[in-house]
Amino acid sequence: MSAGIYTSTDHPADQHIVLHNEQSYTLNWPMKIWFCCQQPAQQGGRTPIAGSREIYRRLDPALIRLFEKKSVMYVRNYGDGLGLPWQEVFQTRVRAEVEEHCRRAAIVCEWKDGDRLCTRQLRPAVRTHPKTGEWVWFNHALFFHVSSLDVTTQAAFAGLTADELPFNTLFGDGTPIDPSLMEEIREAYREATVSFPWQTGDVLMLDNMLVAHGREPFVGPRKVVVAMADPFQEIYQPSEIRVAAQVSI
Repeated sequence: MSAGIYTSTDHPADQHIVLHNEQSYTLNWPMKIWFCCQQPAQQGGRTPIAGSREIYRRLDPALIRLFEKKSVMYVRNYGDGLGLPWQEVFQTRVRAEVEEHCRRAAIVCEWKDGDRLCTRQLRPAVRTHPKTGEWVWFNHALFFHVSSLDVTTQAAFAGLTADELPFNTLFGDGTPIDPSLMEEIREAYREATVSFPWQTGDVLMLDNMLVAHGREPFVGPRKVVVAMADPFQEIYQPSEIRVAAQVSI
């Protein structure tokens, strides 16, 4: 593809991609994202979208207060043959380079025996849009939560503890997020979602903070290309990474 233009994810065609705002778990994310359909699927393959402001309005205020108080912790384990090895993800075999990347990205990394790695990053669940000033539900709490995995994958991970899963989301203090809360969030996404069938040449432009996107399963070849622009940089508080480092899971 051309510089800055990417093909959409290679996630299996028979599975949904949970709605999300691109890179909301990082300290920098694109404010604008474009999708262009070069080849619609024979069946399915729509790109559902949902307004982050609408999701925020539909959630119980008590749930929002809980997430505002505790934030979200993203936990990822590399190794054991269940997820990608850290060498592939970080594109290096040098531990010091991984540690420097994590330091700059406000990520806590913990080396384990067997050349395994665990990372934890603490991020807000809600943010204010830098231009509109509105509160938006902007996180990957649902996307990375174990309950969002397909049934087959959940069954494969059934015997693992929270610190053994390839990825998962917890509250910022390291406590589990109850599946019932995840279902409330999932329902808010459902209620706010709209979708349309792609046609060749269609272009969809989104404000990445104001609108979440996903992907439906599909049959047949499908090619939707993606471009992102207008990067936003969030300044993190050093206390946040210290808190993440102190949490044991």
